Amino acid sequence: MGKYIIGNIVHAVQVNKLEILTNHLIYVNGNIIERCSPFSEAEFKPQSHEEVIYLTQTQFLFPGFVDTHIHAPQYPNTGIFGESTLLDWLQKYTFPTEGRFKDISNAKDVYSKLIKRQLNNGTTTSSYYGTIHVPATIELAKLCLEQNMRGRIGRVCMEKFCPEFLNDGSIESDIQFIEEMERLDPSGAMVKPIITPRFAPSCEFSTLKGLGELAEKKKLSIQTHVSENLNEIKWVKELFKTKSYCDVYDEAGLLKKDTILAHAIHLTDDELNLIKERDCGISHCPDSNAALASGIAPVKKYLRRKVKVGLGTDVSAGCTVSVLKNARLALLMSRLLTQRESESLEIDKLNKDKSSSLTVDEALSMATLGGAQVMSMDKEIGNFEIGKKLDAQIVDIASDNSEIDIFDMSLPSNEIDRVRYYLNKWVYIGDDRNTVCVFVDGKKVVSKI
Repeated sequence: MGKYIIGNIVHAVQVNKLEILTNHLIYVNGNIIERCSPFSEAEFKPQSHEEVIYLTQTQFLFPGFVDTHIHAPQYPNTGIFGESTLLDWLQKYTFPTEGRFKDISNAKDVYSKLIKRQLNNGTTTSSYYGTIHVPATIELAKLCLEQNMRGRIGRVCMEKFCPEFLNDGSIESDIQFIEEMERLDPSGAMVKPIITPRFAPSCEFSTLKGLGELAEKKKLSIQTHVSENLNEIKWVKELFKTKSYCDVYDEAGLLKKDTILAHAIHLTDDELNLIKERDCGISHCPDSNAALASGIAPVKKYLRRKVKVGLGTDVSAGCTVSVLKNARLALLMSRLLTQRESESLEIDKLNKDKSSSLTVDEALSMATLGGAQVMSMDKEIGNFEIGKKLDAQIVDIASDNSEIDIFDMSLPSNEIDRVRYYLNKWVYIGDDRNTVCVFVDGKKVVSKI
C-alpha cells in the first residue's frame, strides 16, 4: 500500500549538511521512497487505499537513527560502571554479564527490551555485538525480525584474556552462526551477520587472519574496537610487536570498506591515513568515552580528512541507547576539545580555523547518513533520496510531556528558520518523548499519536 507523508522534512544530503524541505510530500510505495516534492493541495489526489499522514507545524520527518556500535548483552549494565576504566571494567562488569547468555531465556528478555527501547528512541538500524553463544545471538536476530529492527548481528569471537566460560575463538562457531543467519533472512535485507573479533588482544593473530579470510569469502562486514584507551594501545603493541594498533588489523586483512572501527580516539596520523586508504568507517561513541574516561576523539579532524564517521551508543559503557543524546554529547565534547586545543595555539593560527567544533548539521548527519555510510548501507538508507527505503521518525517538538518549551516571542518568522530553531532545540533538549512515530522498511513500528 502506498503512503504519503506531508509536511516539513529534514535529512542529510551530505555528511556536513542538512536539507530542510518545508511543505513537502514524500510518497512511499511499500518500503521504497518514490517521490519527494513540494506539496500542492490543489493537485493532490490520493487513491482511496493510500494512507495520508499530515504533519503538524511543530512536527518534522527525520531519518531513523543508525547506531553503529552497541553491545546488546550489556544492556542490563547500563549506567553501572563504577570508577572503572576500560580494561578493569571488562573484567568486573562485562564478562560476568555476558556469561549469563548461555541461558537463552536471558537473551530473549534482554534483547526484546533493548530493541523496543531503541525503536522508541528513533533508532531503526544497529550494528550489534552479541556474545560468543550462537543460540543467544541468533535469538537477537530473530527478535530484530519480529520487532522490525534493521541490524548487523555479530557473534563475538574471543579466546584470550577472558574467563574460560567466554572462551570461543573457533572459526567453526562463526561459520555455524553465519549459516543459521543466512537461513533466517536469506536476502539479508533486515538482518545480516557481521564478523566480530572483540578487539585485537582477545584473539590470536591466526584467528584474526582467519576471520578476515572468512569475511572476504562470505562478503561480510567486520566490526571491532581500536585505540579506545591508552593502556590498551600500549598493550596491543607489546602483544603483537607492531608499530600501531591498526597495523595488526591491516596485516590480518580486517581493514576494508565495510569495516567498522569503534572509538578510534587516539589514532596516529599514519593510522588515520591507513583507515582513509582502506575506506573503513569509525564509530564515534562520546557517551562511553566520557564514562570510562577514555578520551575525546577529534571527530572534526576525521571528517575533514573525508573519513566516514557515524555515532554509536556503545551500551553499556555508554549510559543510554539514545543516538540523539550521543549527537548532543558529540557536539559538547567537540567544543571542549576545541577550547582545550585553542588554549595552546597562537592567536593567528586559531583565527585560521574558526569552525573547528562540530556543527549541529554534522552531528545529525553522523547520526543518520554518516552511520549508513559507515555500515555500507547508504545506498539503502540514511536519508530520503528517491529509491531508498523508508526508515524514518516523526519528531514533534510539542509532544506530550516534552522537555522543550516553545516561546512565540523567540520563533523566527521564516519557516525554514523556524524548523532550524526546532532542530537545535531537539538536539540539545529533546529525548524519546519527541519521537512520536517510527517507520522501519516502510512499516509503522512505533506510534505515540
